Amino acid sequence: MPPAPAILDLLKKHGEEHLLAHWGKLSEKERFSLESQLMTIDWHVVTACKNLVENQDNNKHTMKKRHFHSAFTPTCHKLGGVDAVSKEALNSGQEALAAGQVGAILVAGGQGTRLGFNGPKGTFPITTVSKASLFDVLLGRLRAVKKRFGCDVPLAIMTSSATDNLTREFLTAANFCGLNSDQIFFFCQGNLPAVDATTRKLFLDDCNHVAVAPDGHGGMLQALAESGGLEWFQRQGCDTLVSFQVDNPLAKPLDPEFIGRHILSESSLSTQVVPKIDPKERVGVVAELNGVTQIIEYSDLPENIATECLHDGRLRFFAGSIAIHAYNSQFLQAVASSSEALPLHLAHKKVPFCDETGQLIQPTKPNAFKFERFIFDLMPLADKVTVIEIDSKEGFAPLKNPSGAPKDSPETVHESLNAYAIRHLKRVGIDVASGINVELDAASVFDDEDLRIIAQSGVFPNNHIDGPVVIRSI
Repeated sequence: MPPAPAILDLLKKHGEEHLLAHWGKLSEKERFSLESQLMTIDWHVVTACKNLVENQDNNKHTMKKRHFHSAFTPTCHKLGGVDAVSKEALNSGQEALAAGQVGAILVAGGQGTRLGFNGPKGTFPITTVSKASLFDVLLGRLRAVKKRFGCDVPLAIMTSSATDNLTREFLTAANFCGLNSDQIFFFCQGNLPAVDATTRKLFLDDCNHVAVAPDGHGGMLQALAESGGLEWFQRQGCDTLVSFQVDNPLAKPLDPEFIGRHILSESSLSTQVVPKIDPKERVGVVAELNGVTQIIEYSDLPENIATECLHDGRLRFFAGSIAIHAYNSQFLQAVASSSEALPLHLAHKKVPFCDETGQLIQPTKPNAFKFERFIFDLMPLADKVTVIEIDSKEGFAPLKNPSGAPKDSPETVHESLNAYAIRHLKRVGIDVASGINVELDAASVFDDEDLRIIAQSGVFPNNHIDGPVVIRSI
């Protein structure tokens, strides 16, 4: 049975007839699967992807020609101040959380492959004592908010085609980490086809499947809108939405002062940053260029600019982005309904492919271009952007690399979590013996106020801890 005429015409129009090379040996079910995928691909986006590949050298040249001498780091407001503005922001954020006006979006489409872990990254056990998962920690923080302020935080969880089923199964078995299931909205990010770096064409990673990859965290907005997630938040009465990544167990997107500063500044978008110390660190920076606040990728900054320091010794571009953002919900709705899409970015990667015999080949070097969108590209579309600086020790411990790596590994995250717990226990007068692991229960310990109550209760004799323990609020 030949392919449907519509499929043949579509592939011929785009020069992709080779995608049917194995048609003759496919089963009826496999043929249906391939035809269905081909019909759901957005071929206008495919054309845009190919154009981006063809123009990549020009794009690099244009980036190098940018006049960074006129760029600067915008004002960064530090959290934790004792001045009147900080107190007003804290009160405003607390009121919004107590009124149920804040919703959260967890970006959780990543797999644990890079960690040597078989499963969605969110299911990786990360805490020092209980070995709770990233999901347990991050969803637990939402439970702590409800415990403190008495109101649920509606949560949308973005999965990917590779993690969707496993994520739902894990969280269902875990009773949604103690959250109300009717306050959780699952949605799946989209995929974009990969382009062969040599032929500039699409290719197969199975005889009946076009090679695709997730469309990046910037796919969040389109996927959330198309799934009905924005309307879901609107029905919940959420005026402010925050987004954060699943790989940072210290993330504090629901910090009341952060939310309050965002609300009081009447910003379309607010973002958290940490001070960048090493100019070679692979992290983008928030900068203002030609009146537009944006993220400049580390690879786009010339070395002489990246290493330049201010009079106080800080790097000129020190505001390292950590992918925690707050948005005005009306801003997201307006952007999602407009025709102005977030731009595509490409990356040269290794992508498995089927050869002419149908055998799957694992390339030893990058052979294709993958494409993705970045959510921080919303910044230039915002009427106003507020930048909030946090201490990296207080809110940034990313898990990206496998065990044994010098940074962003399970071991370095454990060290950060343990140091955080010991530091905050010390603030309320609880001493921890040297070399001991302690863990703050994310679901019950919201801040130092909870720890202070524990210290006053006498649960630890002489307020001294000499063995591993998970500390839960009373």
